Amino acid sequence: MQNFYRQACDELICALHEVLGNPLSPMSLHEPEFAGNEWTYVKECIDTGWVSSVGKFVDGFERQLVQATGARHAVAVANGTAALHMALLLAGVDRGDEVLVPAMSFVGTANSVAHAGAVPHFVDSESGTLGMDPRALRAHLDQVAQKTTGGLLNRLTGRRIAAIVPMHAFGHPVDLEGLLEVAANFGLPVVEDAAESLGSTYKGQHTGTFGLLGILSFNGNKVITTGGGGAILTNDEALARRAKHLTTTAKRPHRWAFVHDEVAYNYRMPNINAALGCAQLERLPDFLSRKRHLAQRYRKVFSESNIFDFVDQPGGCESNFWLVAIRLRQPNAELRDLLLAAVNDAGYQCRPVWTLLNKLPMYLDCPRAALPVAQAIEDSLINLPSSPKLAQSPQ
Repeated sequence: MQNFYRQACDELICALHEVLGNPLSPMSLHEPEFAGNEWTYVKECIDTGWVSSVGKFVDGFERQLVQATGARHAVAVANGTAALHMALLLAGVDRGDEVLVPAMSFVGTANSVAHAGAVPHFVDSESGTLGMDPRALRAHLDQVAQKTTGGLLNRLTGRRIAAIVPMHAFGHPVDLEGLLEVAANFGLPVVEDAAESLGSTYKGQHTGTFGLLGILSFNGNKVITTGGGGAILTNDEALARRAKHLTTTAKRPHRWAFVHDEVAYNYRMPNINAALGCAQLERLPDFLSRKRHLAQRYRKVFSESNIFDFVDQPGGCESNFWLVAIRLRQPNAELRDLLLAAVNDAGYQCRPVWTLLNKLPMYLDCPRAALPVAQAIEDSLINLPSSPKLAQSPQ
């Protein structure tokens, strides 16, 4: 073990040095870049006083998102978790329902289900995409689900299974065709968690636009950022109107009166954050170009490794490579942690995948399928520094 660790450690640090050079200070996993119109637009908000949830930049940001993703409608909100919470409600998820989510995802995926009063039901991942595995999902539903006039029931818990939430891990699209087929077979709506996949496409179509609804995140570590922020995507005009109404406290339009017609949410994105997002979206093609160029450099340096596999975009897809990742060919959580300690000590901020959601204390008792692939991914995956500034645009 000790000799293999030294070999793996030397190979990983040498690869990072070849791609990134010698870090003069700790090299972040992913950091924002502001070199366009960010200050100009934000200053306009400050100068005019339009800094809150109404203003031209909110509307402009939503229009730009429609252009960038091809969705018919985009509704900007405070963060990705709020976006997913709202999307689940719009998809018909009720209190006490179950929602199928990948066990390998950021905690916000499961938290959004809990915020809706529902129960996350964890399913396995696919090794090639890192996302929800349609074949494993179908096999699991064949075992535990029963179609009834009241919907799809979990025979083991008696609860209704209300939706499927695939998540595009690190920007790599899941097998959407396979999941949509399973969803149609079992009569379930699909809500895409595309928080990490702005700029990623599946067979030429942008992620987040295949299901009934999709969501994006613009946290400080995403491909573009609004500081905090998220968006709901949909091709359904009625759902878009409903999303905007519910995320703005269900206030009915009026010149001066405060009339709210139902209990709703104060989830709208402030204009000052949207201003930042407008400037960032102007630079999205450059960010994506440089991130893909960086991924190509990583791909090349790990191409002949006998220890690590480069996590590449699935066939027929174009990934934004939000976070570049490698995997140990032989999953080993102890070795993974030793390598993480060594590379972080060397100045390269690297991270493992999230702890599987079914292991978190608040979700220990939730229903789940067998999770062998998700567990292997957790024990083997390492994210590498992935900021656009670490690579210049290809010539």
